[in-house]
Amino acid sequence: MAFTLPDLPFDPHSFGPVLTADSFSGHHQSHHGGVVAGSNEIIAKDPSLAGRPLEEVIKLAAGDPARKKLLFNASQHWNHSLYWLSLATPGSSEAAPAVKRLIDRSFGDMPGFKTAFVDAAVGLYGSGWIWLVADDDKLSIEATSNADLPLVRDKHALITCDVWEHTYYIDYRNNRKTFATNFVDKLINWATVEERWEAREGSLDQG
Repeated sequence: MAFTLPDLPFDPHSFGPVLTADSFSGHHQSHHGGVVAGSNEIIAKDPSLAGRPLEEVIKLAAGDPARKKLLFNASQHWNHSLYWLSLATPGSSEAAPAVKRLIDRSFGDMPGFKTAFVDAAVGLYGSGWIWLVADDDKLSIEATSNADLPLVRDKHALITCDVWEHTYYIDYRNNRKTFATNFVDKLINWATVEERWEAREGSLDQG
């Protein structure tokens, strides 16, 4: 079974000026759609990968330098799939009390979390991703370059922020800091944080 491009789990017109529908259009269809197609094209030529879950394909490719292209495409499919789930329309999501306690335990308080997340985004050189990761009984923030993801190190990501320039250039030009600040202040889907913290498992693509 081929991997599929997931529908956006929200109305792309509902984010107002924080993220415009134009920014979602190319990002979802061209960039995410492109890596889904790229993954399927490679897998179609390798019967040993047919029918494997996305996470399994990524881990197999991560252990084989000859599958570098597959790793890039499959990882970007996984990363983008979580990114869409990480977004909520401005004002529609609030951290539950249990999540707030988890944030406080991990970062001191919510402002401390937001500062650390934005600092990680600004400090990452080049393209990549900023992750909120389950770290034993706490949370941690990780920055990865290009298509890298915590999954290949057996870590469980709760949400992610895409800081490839194509994510924010239409709305923010090269101002990554403002985009990252708006992400933590207005866009985080706290329900996803809670659900994935409680689950600590599960595939983002069953294809």
